Amino acid sequence: MFSALLNLFFPKTCQACDKLLIDNEKHICVHCRHELPLTNYHFERPEIINKIFYGRVKLDAATSLFYFHKNGKVQHLLHNLKYRGYEELGRVFGEWLGTELLESGYFDSIDIIIPVPIHPKKLKTRGYNQVALFAQCLAKALDATYMDSVLLKSINTKTQVFQSREARFQSVADSFYANNIHAIEGKHVLLVDDLITTGATIEACAMVLNTASDMRLSLATIAITHSIFR
Repeated sequence: MFSALLNLFFPKTCQACDKLLIDNEKHICVHCRHELPLTNYHFERPEIINKIFYGRVKLDAATSLFYFHKNGKVQHLLHNLKYRGYEELGRVFGEWLGTELLESGYFDSIDIIIPVPIHPKKLKTRGYNQVALFAQCLAKALDATYMDSVLLKSINTKTQVFQSREARFQSVADSFYANNIHAIEGKHVLLVDDLITTGATIEACAMVLNTASDMRLSLATIAITHSIFR
């Protein structure tokens, strides 16, 4: 009864298309779920992201859940996750991808999952790291340890959306640092982020994590921009 009244005055809408959700739909409507552009890299082409980072970052395995297209539904979802307080979307994506990673078999040896950090000032303003819940759900699915105290961010960088890969890398290259790096020595680490655009952020984080001896690195993100393949 109370739930029905709550929905009457504060109707729940799809975070991808803004249409009203019907019974048994949560966060994303059934129609949008079927329309979201899945990459299926972890099933069909597990090497494709590795090729993008060839010569820059050595990855054991890498995947993204969705393709990101400008003004598309994935962009709308990520905007809601990152800027509009819909943190729960991280759980939706984490449970979705976590189930698929278990099926794929390419991520079975993951020991530790580390989210790309945000600066403390940004964390205080936003209230959460937009990839934390996503990473935590992946850790649960893969029976791995979630660790957000090893990779930290010291510089509050501005958005690099419109920068080239070189310019973006220069702006983030010295933004990250390690704390207790020995905790990941000899481990298989899964680095987790929301979006791969130029790959500069991943490259900068990998440079820090790779200071750990005998550490293997893999990557998982919510989305990857389709323009990176051009």
